[in-house]
Amino acid sequence: MRRAIVIAVAIICLLPAFTVWTGFAMLWAEDTGGLPAAVPARGGDGLWLGHAWVGGQRTDQDLSTLAARIRSSRIRDLFVHVGPLSDDGSLNPGLRPRARWLLAGLHRLLPGVRVQAWLGDLVSPGHLDVADPLTRARVLRSASQVLAEGFDGVHYDLEPVPSGDRGYLALLAATHALTRAKHKFLSVAADQVEPLPYLHTPEQWIFRSPHWWSGDYFHAVASRVDEVAVMDYNTAVPFSPAYSGYVRIETQLAMAAAPQSVTILLGLPAYHTRDPGHTSAETVAAAIRGVRLALGANPPHRAIGVALYADFSARPTDWTAYFRDWADLRRIALGSSSDTS
Repeated sequence: MRRAIVIAVAIICLLPAFTVWTGFAMLWAEDTGGLPAAVPARGGDGLWLGHAWVGGQRTDQDLSTLAARIRSSRIRDLFVHVGPLSDDGSLNPGLRPRARWLLAGLHRLLPGVRVQAWLGDLVSPGHLDVADPLTRARVLRSASQVLAEGFDGVHYDLEPVPSGDRGYLALLAATHALTRAKHKFLSVAADQVEPLPYLHTPEQWIFRSPHWWSGDYFHAVASRVDEVAVMDYNTAVPFSPAYSGYVRIETQLAMAAAPQSVTILLGLPAYHTRDPGHTSAETVAAAIRGVRLALGANPPHRAIGVALYADFSARPTDWTAYFRDWADLRRIALGSSSDTS
C-alpha cells in the first residue's frame, strides 16, 4: 500500500512536467518539412516604429537611412507610435511635435507605403476601459485627430483584451466606419489564436492576463478591420524548433480564422529582453521559418506578410534574417510573377 501511495504521488507530481514536455515535443514535430526555394506570398510586410520618430529625437539623416532600408524590403505598412492614449481615451497632441515632419518625409521618400498612427494603452481596471461608451468615444476622437493630421490609417495596440470582449469589438466597428468614410486604413495588433479549443478560458482565469483569443473572437476582430498583425512572441517556448512549430500552427490558425479579404501580418520578435515570456528561442529567423512552413510552396491567394517588432530594438542579425529568409526570397518569387499585389 505504501509503495502504491508513493507511486501515485510521484505520478501526480510528474504529470504537469510530462504534459509540458509532451506539448514541446508536439510543437517540435511541427518543425518538419523542407522549405520552398522562394516565398511567393502576396501582400507587403510591416514594421513598428518607436515614438522617437514623432517625439523629436530623429533627424533628416535618420529618415533617409530608414527610407533606404524600407525601399530594399517588402515593407508596406509602418506603425508609428504617436501615443500612448490617456486612460480616458484622449490623445495629447503635445506627444507628437514632429508628426507632420515625419509624414511629409515618408510620403515623399516612400510613395505607396502606408504610415499608420499606432495608438496603444493598457486595458485594465484603473486604465483604459473599452466597455465604457464615453471612453470609446474619446478614443474615436483621437483616431480622427491623427487621420486629420495626415496619417494613412490607425493601428490599435490595446492590451490585454480578453477573448470575447464586446467593448473592443464596438470600438473597432466604430473606428472602421470612420476610416472607411475617410478612405483610410484600420489595423490592429492581435493576440494569438488558442492552439486548442477553450484554452483561453482557464488562461484568463488563472493568469488574469489574456494571451490567446478563441478562433471565433479572432474572426470577429478581423472582420472589423482591414489588417491584423498577430503578436507571435512572448510564448515562453524555450527551444527554437518548438518555437518555429508554434508559429507554424499560429499562422495556419490565423489564416483559417481571418476573412479572406483581411491582410494578415505575422509578428516577428526583433527585440531582446530578459522578460520571462521572451526566450532565446524566439528569434526572427525561427519565426520566419514557422511562417514559411505554414505557407508551403503554394500559399493561399490572400495578402499575407510579416511584421518586425520593432525598429528601435532590432539588431543587425534581425535585419539580416528578415532579408535573407524572407524579403529577398519574396523578391525572387515576385520577379517571376505578374502578381505583385
